[in-house]
Amino acid sequence: MAQRDGEPESPENPEKLETGEVPRKGHLFGSTAEAIRTLILDGVLPPGHRLKERELCEQLGVSRTPVREAIKALTQEGLLRSLPNHSAVVATMDLEEVRALVVVLAEIEALSVRLACAAASDADLEKIAAAHHQMVIFHVRNLLHEYFHYNKEFHRLIATASGNSVLLWNWQLLATRSDRARFTSNLRPKRWPLAIQEHAGILEALIARDGERASQLMREHVRNGLLGVIAALEQQETLSVKRPEPASPA
Repeated sequence: MAQRDGEPESPENPEKLETGEVPRKGHLFGSTAEAIRTLILDGVLPPGHRLKERELCEQLGVSRTPVREAIKALTQEGLLRSLPNHSAVVATMDLEEVRALVVVLAEIEALSVRLACAAASDADLEKIAAAHHQMVIFHVRNLLHEYFHYNKEFHRLIATASGNSVLLWNWQLLATRSDRARFTSNLRPKRWPLAIQEHAGILEALIARDGERASQLMREHVRNGLLGVIAALEQQETLSVKRPEPASPA
């Protein structure tokens, strides 16, 4: 078939969606990065796991190009760590980085909800409430991955409703680095129901357009979630320090 003017050349082995359509390069890269990101967040690819391009290509049904581009992007996000031989491993959560995230993210989230109390439209509030409703449903069904999707959407919608594009840009930048820590925090049985209660309080203050209270509750919510992760990482560090070295052969 003749190529139309302005159309990109078709690859020799085009990637196809389930519908049979050939996706655009940007869409293919984005979906590949999201798929690998999900494998990391879900723990399917644990910290220290070395990525093998061929296996990922077979698993995701794509060629090496989008996989390589996705690995570069996820390395920049901090989810992967590059090695000298050009391969990559899943990065471990760094204790000092999580500590720094708590400080900065708590303040950004607190500011976003305070601004949203003044700037959000009624339609914005309805979307935020709908995201919270979905979180409650998936919590009851014990579906953590689905819950986490709407948890992130809840926070994203609030940042968007703030009406401040610079704040939203910074939130999006930090969200990729905090996702794994937030997901891990909800794996603790006692934390998940508390997070639901905290979201309900934030939503109530937001609907009442009580900026000060919403800001205070959001700050405490972010700290409560990530401080548990910090405690777990500190315990891991303590155990690794106390672990005895293997005995040397005689």
